[in-house]
Amino acid sequence: MSPPSRRLQTKPVITCLKTFLISYSLIFWFTGVILLAVGVWGKVSLEAYFSLVSEDSTNAPYVLIGTGAIIVVFGLFGCFATCRGSPWMLKLYAMFLTLVFLAELIAGVSGFIFRHEIKDKIGKAYESAVMTYNGTDSKSKAVDTLQETPDFCGMKNFSDWGKTDYFKTHGIPTSCCKTNSNNCTEENLKNLGSAGTVVFPQGCFSLVTSMLESNLGVIAGVSFGIAFFQVIGIFLACCLSRYITNNQYEMV
Repeated sequence: MSPPSRRLQTKPVITCLKTFLISYSLIFWFTGVILLAVGVWGKVSLEAYFSLVSEDSTNAPYVLIGTGAIIVVFGLFGCFATCRGSPWMLKLYAMFLTLVFLAELIAGVSGFIFRHEIKDKIGKAYESAVMTYNGTDSKSKAVDTLQETPDFCGMKNFSDWGKTDYFKTHGIPTSCCKTNSNNCTEENLKNLGSAGTVVFPQGCFSLVTSMLESNLGVIAGVSFGIAFFQVIGIFLACCLSRYITNNQYEMV
């Protein structure tokens, strides 16, 4: 048995580690709630956009929902394991955080390495949706919504519509029209020269990709920061498990 003074020194450390780990677990749990909410919102509100990239229904919202639900469960498990002071539960929690860290790291590195392939795939999908636009199917409605909401027109610019079959009979879609324009008539929309004054000139894909590429360093930094956030939890869980185990041995 170790001296009582040493046990008294260990207990404040354990209490401090428990406080930090509970705080961390609550933040971790909250991130799971956010992922869950984003997944549900994506499934309800962004299904049309996902159809631009894939012919079939995408599993991306379900992945976010599933990941968020697992994080919520393990966030609560981390709080329970911390309050219970169970070494094996804390080790299991640390193992789960390690898996999350590795998954986020692999996803981040893969996204960075294959960013050009992803960009090309999205670009081709969006170009295909513009070229086959008819104003009635789900992809056409997704294109309309995408153009109306952030005030874009076409892929690179509004002149992209001049290459489509839809332009020959209807002109540029009315979803490209500026909100304050009163001259957005079918006659103007069928003329690329006059259409430039009544529709939004900037293309959707070119603006979004240029914005992402210019902020790539910030995006990468935030992504890796979120991933390495798990390292803090792993460190706290392992330290607390070790201190509790040592304290139990000292009491024997």
